[in-house]
Amino acid sequence: MKLKNISFFVIVFLSLTACRGERKKIEKHEWSDNHSVDYNQEINEREQIQINLFLAHFSSLKMKLTDSGLRYMIYQEGTVGPLAKTGQTATIRVKVETLDGRLCYETEKEQTESFAIDKSEKESGIHEALKLMKVGDKAKLILPSYLGHGLLGDRETIPPLAVLYIDLELINLK
Repeated sequence: MKLKNISFFVIVFLSLTACRGERKKIEKHEWSDNHSVDYNQEINEREQIQINLFLAHFSSLKMKLTDSGLRYMIYQEGTVGPLAKTGQTATIRVKVETLDGRLCYETEKEQTESFAIDKSEKESGIHEALKLMKVGDKAKLILPSYLGHGLLGDRETIPPLAVLYIDLELINLK
């Protein structure tokens, strides 16, 4: 019995001391603002390539480019009237897809969505596009990920870093 106890203690002692070799130091890399800028530039360049390939394939889309990177094309003119403004409540119908055609979400046929322009959680690219539209206008939009749902997506149907292709109709303004 003493031999069993001694054997047990020897095994425990050896297992605890056997791995005490010299440890290598792990290098720690600090993340800097420059890393963030480089990373964002790389993402933007990749998205611009995706967008340009999409537009080359669908040459009928004659889109304008805003300073923010939003691409839009009003394909059906609505009423003659003022453009939408910040703070107004917009009533819309919308269909959101990824550039590869995957449907993310769509307003039901007879349904609408309403929200205050620049004062809601809606994609910032949609807010920007609405301020270029009048009641009754229908537009096609391409939103780089930073104007849509960004790095994480919406955690439901829109994937991370998704470039969005949107069909937007402005039904009413109040």
